[in-house]
Amino acid sequence: MPELPEVETVCRGLAPYMEGKIINKFILQRDGLRNTFPPMFAERLIGQQVHKINRRGKYILIESDDYTWLMHLGMSGRIQRSKADEYKLQKHDHVIWYVADVAFAFNDPRRFGDMDLFLKGTLNSALNAMAPEPFKIELDDFYKRLQRTTRPLKTALLDQTVIAGLGNIYVCEGLWQSGLSPFKQSNTIKKTQAKILLENIIDVLNRAIESGGASLRDYRTIEGALGYFQHQFNVYDQKGKPCLTTKCSGTIERDVQSGRSTYYCKVCQKN
Repeated sequence: MPELPEVETVCRGLAPYMEGKIINKFILQRDGLRNTFPPMFAERLIGQQVHKINRRGKYILIESDDYTWLMHLGMSGRIQRSKADEYKLQKHDHVIWYVADVAFAFNDPRRFGDMDLFLKGTLNSALNAMAPEPFKIELDDFYKRLQRTTRPLKTALLDQTVIAGLGNIYVCEGLWQSGLSPFKQSNTIKKTQAKILLENIIDVLNRAIESGGASLRDYRTIEGALGYFQHQFNVYDQKGKPCLTTKCSGTIERDVQSGRSTYYCKVCQKN
């Protein structure tokens, strides 16, 4: 599933082509994706000027005159850009919209993506309970949120009410870089460890954004290009390889937590 760096890359790719422009055509090829599309979805967006494209956690937020258009890429969703006069409908193109001379298609083979539309300035249930972003959360707040749960660190960090935007890849990388076990009980972490963990999470995310995210299966930029951060993985999907921590003799192992693969080194990531 695309995580914070991949969604941020998509937002940055959309902004130059959509911000300040009017949505002049909007086509729905089906009634919904994971959920049914909101009533009068296309009719309400046609003619709206796009003012700003933001990201909140793993959500894309497109702010127009009257509405906030919310998008989630799900497991396999991606947005493809082409010149309007060159666009040809592809299999799994479920939502198509035109801005000036540019066509965008939301392509989602598994249909786990989602879209919603709500009045500008109102709250959306998907965003209400979401924790602050890694780039904005204060250390004291981050530490307190970890102290409130006895779940393993890995599981807690995937919880969007603890910290927003993180997924499996960047949690594994952040924990490894911090020398913290994914199985460590969350409320046993020291504040000094929480500080190191938050700093390393931000570092991993920044490097991933600079690389255009990570492409493992479906993710592509809006230009159709691959992200490159998968070539910088230190621990994720590295089972059986030597740990790259200096002076560590361990080997990367794989386990399963809450149905998700966890990659770690038991030698340098001690509980």
